Amino acid sequence: MRLNTVQLSRMDITDPFWKQYTDLVEDVIIPYQWDIMNDNVPGVESSHCLENFKIAAGLKKGQFYGAVFQDTDVAKWLEAVGYSLAEKKNEKLEKLADDAIDVIVQAQQEDGYLDTYFIIKEPSQRWRNLCEGHELYSAGHMIEAAVAYYEGTGKRKFLDSMIRLADLICRTFGPEEGQNHGYPGHQEIELALVRLYRVTQDKKYLEQAKYFLDIRGAGKNYFLEERKQENFKRIFPEFEDYDPAYSQSHEPVREQKTAEGHAVRAVYMYSAMADVAEEYQDKELMEACVALWENITQKRMYITGGIGSSGFLERFTTDYDLPNDSNYSETCASIGMALFSLRMANITRDSRYAEVMEQELYNNILAGIAQDGKSFFYVNPLEIKPRQCMPHTSRAHVKARRQKWFGVACCPPNIARTLASLGQYIYGADGADIYTHLYIGNQTDIPVNNDAVKITMDSMFPWEGNIKVKVQGVKEKVRLHFRIPSYAENFRLYCDGKEQELTVSKGYACVEICRDSELGIQFDMPVEFLHADPRVSADVGKVAIKRGPIVYCLEEVDNGAELQCIYLSGKAAQKKKSTYFSECLELELQGRRLIPGNGELYSSAGLTYEDAVVRAIPYAYWNNRGEGEMLVWIHEMIGN
Repeated sequence: MRLNTVQLSRMDITDPFWKQYTDLVEDVIIPYQWDIMNDNVPGVESSHCLENFKIAAGLKKGQFYGAVFQDTDVAKWLEAVGYSLAEKKNEKLEKLADDAIDVIVQAQQEDGYLDTYFIIKEPSQRWRNLCEGHELYSAGHMIEAAVAYYEGTGKRKFLDSMIRLADLICRTFGPEEGQNHGYPGHQEIELALVRLYRVTQDKKYLEQAKYFLDIRGAGKNYFLEERKQENFKRIFPEFEDYDPAYSQSHEPVREQKTAEGHAVRAVYMYSAMADVAEEYQDKELMEACVALWENITQKRMYITGGIGSSGFLERFTTDYDLPNDSNYSETCASIGMALFSLRMANITRDSRYAEVMEQELYNNILAGIAQDGKSFFYVNPLEIKPRQCMPHTSRAHVKARRQKWFGVACCPPNIARTLASLGQYIYGADGADIYTHLYIGNQTDIPVNNDAVKITMDSMFPWEGNIKVKVQGVKEKVRLHFRIPSYAENFRLYCDGKEQELTVSKGYACVEICRDSELGIQFDMPVEFLHADPRVSADVGKVAIKRGPIVYCLEEVDNGAELQCIYLSGKAAQKKKSTYFSECLELELQGRRLIPGNGELYSSAGLTYEDAVVRAIPYAYWNNRGEGEMLVWIHEMIGN
């Protein structure tokens, strides 16, 4: 049986590292994104997404504006609001959300259909272009938002509205004669239907999720056949030569062993596969999940957790193809990978999945938002020279600074809902077993059989490996499982001051308590200098710096321009408190800098170096002090 996440209404995050971000959600991010969606922020490309709903509802006249999936900006914002209200009530914010929901419900069609693009712009094309139309994708985000809002507020209006939409989908799609035998071009509805099943206990939603997975890639490819229909209308010109692998529809999902195609589509589908595999105890489907997760993490993922190395079509390419300055590594893809890994951790109780989840959260996902909460990265490179980020080149998608918003703005509200739901990633619980996946300071109540125990975790992680845990309200035996990170050295576990002999299973150390107790976890986190597999050609002869879950980078503001001229000559690193970033440890290292030659483009002259002090900051913090060069993989001086 899978572990259950903790209800956000029971969770209060107190962690110094994360609280600076989680506080931003309610105070800055949600209000800022509300203003964006209402087109109230000067100098930002129009969102118009709320206007689209008003037009669809007949409240205003006008035309549809934006991407075919523009509705999802509102959906993810509402999902973030639902999570935020679960942790802390806010009448003003709840009123904004309720007003938006009223408009959405008014826009919904009599039969339950909801998609403003097709309601306003293409009413005759409903369900006729599943490949490109994103109707099921948008429906999935709406359903997820409704579940989150119901769980956060107890209000059913939005949930009941999305149940009508889900019921329409169940009637429309299926194996029976007269039903549409298609499946979504962009996966998302599958995991949303599982969430809806779990909150309503109506099994038809789970069965519909399974149907969409079972039929995908089976027989003739639906999308290739769909394009042959009379009056088929293309939406995206780049889909002219459509490759089914792009949408993971090239073969049945249980036969897929390598991560292919659009990275966000892939990991959203893999998350649903894990959910369905667990619900049906489908061994074959779970084996596919394991194989796909391993292919990504062992051959197709950046050290920062970024996935999807190609800027063209935002996709996976081949094993070990991980360029640093032209990669995509979309923030949404890392969020999807965290969702996939969270599910796998709770299903298998294997710490390696939680470790990747941690890697995503502390690095690639967090890099997607500035520390003020008002600008965002869609693309997350590992090396950048601002002058090379030119339009109409292979790096045109790479931005040298975070943007206030995007025309296609899936990432900013996705970050909002992720930060707002952070409490769901910390623990997994089942009966008397409580697993700690992440060492994020918090106070929570966790149900244990018919009672609840209160857990207070105090932590200065990731800067220190010294965590204190107080457990109260213990009335019967409780088994606490603490993850032993792969980077941890000298891991010790104490219970009421007494060091415990470690009992370890799948990377978790277990201690059994029968009364209120105080526990301590201590481990060392040395600075690591990591090398990539030599088959990653971009990283040969280079080293990356990591301490605990934090990947470090060099910035021009600290080290001067032409960062590629820096070589690390030793492996000693001094930890220093940052003078710019609060509660942050920077690293100071000894290195050398290649001295420029005589200006000739090519020269036979030898290379000369000078000693240099090299300063490294957490990758997630880069670009918070202005535009400049950045580098993760650094040349290594051999033979010093």
